[in-house]
Amino acid sequence: MADDLIVVGSIAGAYGVRGEVRIKSFCGVPEDIETYSPLVTADGQTFHLALLGRVKGGFNARIVEVDTKEQADALKGVQLCARRDQLPAPDEDEFYYADLVGLAVMDTGGAQIGTIKQVLNHGADDLLEVIVTGASDTALVPFTKANVPTVDLKTGRVVIDPPEGLLPA
Repeated sequence: MADDLIVVGSIAGAYGVRGEVRIKSFCGVPEDIETYSPLVTADGQTFHLALLGRVKGGFNARIVEVDTKEQADALKGVQLCARRDQLPAPDEDEFYYADLVGLAVMDTGGAQIGTIKQVLNHGADDLLEVIVTGASDTALVPFTKANVPTVDLKTGRVVIDPPEGLLPA
């Protein structure tokens, strides 16, 4: 995905039989996803989005480029992206997930532990998936101030202070 694109939502599937879709928004203010239209996908498709109403877990929406339920069904799971310059600057101690991926992970003593593979959110707190140097497994580190006291985008590193036993031996 291009560095200037940020994932702002995803298509959760069809809604009804007239080509409408269910949208899950990842925006701080969920309704803002509509203001970033047209949205693009990782493979370069462009979608003009209009929210129609709230549904459980998101919104039902009309995408101008989608006319049928079958087209809407085929888009299930597609991530929707906005250009970085369309988005507001994050507040202090807020970060776009894309900015964290690839950062070096250090312990509180300054030793490198690994790199951030991805940021996960399954409904509770965010988790940093860390590729641990020399280990065959990744580690999931809760992205809290206690576990991740420092994020320094300028130097490209985060400092973690994980609970005992969290990192693979």
